[in-house]
Amino acid sequence: MHLVMTPFDTYKQYLAYKNHFTREKYDYHRYGGKSRAKVESFYKRKDRYWFEKTSRKYSDEEVCDFFLANFVATDNPQGLWIGNIIRSGETVYKDWQKRQQSLFYDFKQQSEDMMDDYDLDTLFNPSGGHPPLLKEHLGGRISVEQMCIYEKLFSFCNDYDKKLKDPVWKTISMKIKKYLPFLNIDKSKYKKHMLSVVEDKINE
Repeated sequence: MHLVMTPFDTYKQYLAYKNHFTREKYDYHRYGGKSRAKVESFYKRKDRYWFEKTSRKYSDEEVCDFFLANFVATDNPQGLWIGNIIRSGETVYKDWQKRQQSLFYDFKQQSEDMMDDYDLDTLFNPSGGHPPLLKEHLGGRISVEQMCIYEKLFSFCNDYDKKLKDPVWKTISMKIKKYLPFLNIDKSKYKKHMLSVVEDKINE
């Protein structure tokens, strides 16, 4: 029999996602979304009614997606508190759902636009500081999902970790690495499209 998340379960999911996106050593999947929350502490919280409302509104899977969406959308997961989520969480979640539905379409558009402006080596080159790829992400042109897809295709994060010693990249690097296990894509499909875009650029 399927059990629906209780308000306390929903609260534990919030803590698990917060731990996942803010602690390097905590892995949501390895720990099965578990946290050390105590039910007595939960019922003393002033915001427990919001967790009760959320547990009724969403299915178990949607509760997880809701918190995932909010932690990947913020510039700084360390600074995201439940008050922020209560105020704007639903809008953030709807935007995230739209991005999931158009993931490949957005990748096609963005990759083609990037290849119009840069060649592949230049796009990823960190020798002069922030590479164009990172600047485009910081400017809002490339979503965090697209950064994750590029990481799956080109594995640039470890190289940037060695060469970019600044807090901006450190925060983004951690977010990409933490988000990657949740993002299931057909890598070969994306790789095939990227190769065709690069070939078109070479043949121009």
